[in-house]
Order: sequence, then structure tokens, then C-alpha cells
Amino acid sequence: MNMKKITLAGFVVATFLVYSFNQRNESSAVVVAPTSATAPSSSATNTPSMHPSMMASAAYKDGAYTGSAADALYGYIQVKATVKDGKLTDVEFLQYPNDRRTSVEINSQAMPMLKQQALQVQSAKVDGVSGATDTSQAFIQSLGDALQQAKA
Repeated sequence: MNMKKITLAGFVVATFLVYSFNQRNESSAVVVAPTSATAPSSSATNTPSMHPSMMASAAYKDGAYTGSAADALYGYIQVKATVKDGKLTDVEFLQYPNDRRTSVEINSQAMPMLKQQALQVQSAKVDGVSGATDTSQAFIQSLGDALQQAKA
């Protein structure tokens, strides 16, 4: 009887450790979701194809643009986008959930990743961050609003 309990307890502990390790690795990984793109027409010239997120977006008007505050479930996300020479050069978080320990932990990892993605793709069409879905969606909404104001 005791051997069964020990075996079961060992299994539960091992399962928890594997799950915890997996969650830790996922929380810092960027989720890469495929983006839909139209297929090139048959009359297209011999140009290399590019993933849509790597394509340069339309130029923006220089300035600083504040996006609307977007609901991230446990608070609001609001960003300010800075454009210089027609390119997105900075994204600053003006508002974000930071009153709960979990929110602070999630956002401290997600915010730099979201900013990096936005600067890389020069748009709000970021893939998001695993484990920070609400933050990612609110970021996309607020940055999208700011960049809509900056459209040239």
C-alpha cells in the first residue's frame, strides 16, 4: 500500500515539474502565427517572396502619437508611438496593468518583446507573446490606433 502511494506521489511531482518547466519556457517564447498573404500572380516578375511581416509598411508622418487605451482584462494598455524619418522608432507604454504581482511578472516579460516586434515589423501586426495574450491583443489595438493617426 505504501509503495503505491510513493509511486503516485512521485508521478504527480514529476508531472508538475515537467509542466512547470514547459510553462516557464513558453512564457518567454514568442508565438509565431502564420499571417495570411495573397499568392503572387502568375504575371509577377522574378522577385523573391517575403513573409508579410517582413515587408516594409507605408511611411508614417513624423511625430509622437498616443493610441487609445485598450482593455487587457486586468487593466488597460496604452502606448505612444514615435515616428522619425517615416519609420516607427520607439513605442512607450503609458499605461499597463501593474497592480498585481502576476500582471507585473507577465508584463515585464511581454512589453519589451512586443515593442521589439513592433519596431522590427514597423506596424502593429505583431505575433504576440505566449502567456500574455490579453496584453498582446491590447498592445496591438493601442499601437494600431496610434499608427493609424500617423499614416502619411
